[in-house]
Amino acid sequence: MKKIFFLSFLMALIISCSGNSVSNQNPYIPNYSVNLTINLDLPQYNDLKFVANGIYQFGQGAKGIFIFNSGSGYNAFDAACPNQALSACSTMAFKKLDPSDPLKIDKTTVVCPCDDAEYNLFSGQSAGKKYPLKQYRVDVNGNTLRIYN
Repeated sequence: MKKIFFLSFLMALIISCSGNSVSNQNPYIPNYSVNLTINLDLPQYNDLKFVANGIYQFGQGAKGIFIFNSGSGYNAFDAACPNQALSACSTMAFKKLDPSDPLKIDKTTVVCPCDDAEYNLFSGQSAGKKYPLKQYRVDVNGNTLRIYN
């Protein structure tokens, strides 16, 4: 009887444990392999040294990747609109604060041009939308970031 109880407890424990994974169950964004290393000492990544700042990195994921310094760590999200099928308009961009001045942008928010949905880079969420931004893992080792899935 003790063995059955012990085995039942052990099975329940094993089943309830979860791995270190980010759930990306989104039917619109394929699971492309991402393995990117960023050296924060390089000038093109200088914005990532400051809280509430982000950059767009082309050539990774479905439509590129937004990398963001949240203050408590780094977030990395795919630049594909998470609630739209991949198309010519489904690449997100930083929110423009002034349409007449393209240099005035909000680096905490990205916008999907297909439906004008705004997504917060602190959480990846958008009010009223089914799917959040597709997130990637970020490991920090000194001045090096490793973004992967």
